[in-house]
Amino acid sequence: MRWKKTLTMIEAHAEGEVGRVVTSSILDVPGATMLDKMVYLNTVDDTLRRFCVFEPRGAAQMSTNLLFPPTRDEADAGFIVLQGDQAHAMSGSNCICVVTVLLETGLVAMQEPETIVRLETPAGLVTARATCANGKCETVSLDMPPSFVESLDLSVDVPDLGPVRLDVAFGGVYYGLVSAGEVGLTIEPSAARALVDIGSRIHRAARDQVMLDHPDSPHLNTLGYVMFVDQRSNGDLVGATIMPPGRIDRSPCGTGNSARLAVRHARGEATTGDRVTARSIIDSTFEVALSEELTIGNRTAVRPRVTGRGWIHGIHQIGVDPSDPYPLGFKVSDCWGDAFDLLRSTA
Repeated sequence: MRWKKTLTMIEAHAEGEVGRVVTSSILDVPGATMLDKMVYLNTVDDTLRRFCVFEPRGAAQMSTNLLFPPTRDEADAGFIVLQGDQAHAMSGSNCICVVTVLLETGLVAMQEPETIVRLETPAGLVTARATCANGKCETVSLDMPPSFVESLDLSVDVPDLGPVRLDVAFGGVYYGLVSAGEVGLTIEPSAARALVDIGSRIHRAARDQVMLDHPDSPHLNTLGYVMFVDQRSNGDLVGATIMPPGRIDRSPCGTGNSARLAVRHARGEATTGDRVTARSIIDSTFEVALSEELTIGNRTAVRPRVTGRGWIHGIHQIGVDPSDPYPLGFKVSDCWGDAFDLLRSTA
């Protein structure tokens, strides 16, 4: 082989959602903090994301996580999530993948029965408590960034659909939370294509119409996702996060359920100590607890604790031959979905 660029990754998934973790060959990305590095990837040089995420080296149904030395003394590692549209500030399922990879590969020493790993993300410090036995990271509990409500019962005008009511909340990333019944859908595998089609349309409209004002950083003022929500008769929360370029998160979604917990708290439906099971479209589960009430800026906020499981399922190495006509990859709308126009035109 005559590759001019090589990356080695550990393949992992958290409750069904694939989150590859780059473990070698990334020297660094400019920026004094993880937030600065994310902004650089999104606004200055997007080539690394495209190289990792787009075909033929990547696929629509996954994320890629870049590991970095932390810029904060209290953190063990830093990481940034790369997805089909941009680099994102935070992801619960990807955090679980990262912690599982760090511990099971020995990049961070595993201590049994519990190892604490502190991750620096663009959305802030995340403390992970990993339950470990016999060399296996069995569960990971994440103390998520402060989560808060931006708007409740906001009406968004969606072309060819009309007004749609949604709640907007921050759970590490901003979400538009929409009742599945609001658009006449149910959250089940057979409805996945319809959920993606309608969710992508709502996402496009909401990005144009919803104003965001994160109290800590304007660089976090992006409506990352739309999440359809429902609740079972036993109290379990069901959700389907619609992710650019047009797919459903296979996991229950840590940041989405953190945003959802902030909404439940704002409506008086949850208080400190409450916990609930969150289920995905494939019926995988996270446990979500309200561990703390706090403030961020002038906002009432909550600290969610999200618990789930991760598994390593492979080792992957990618590279590029100097004669390859697609050194930064490509995307085609058959796989990359209705949100195709949300992607960067530079690819």
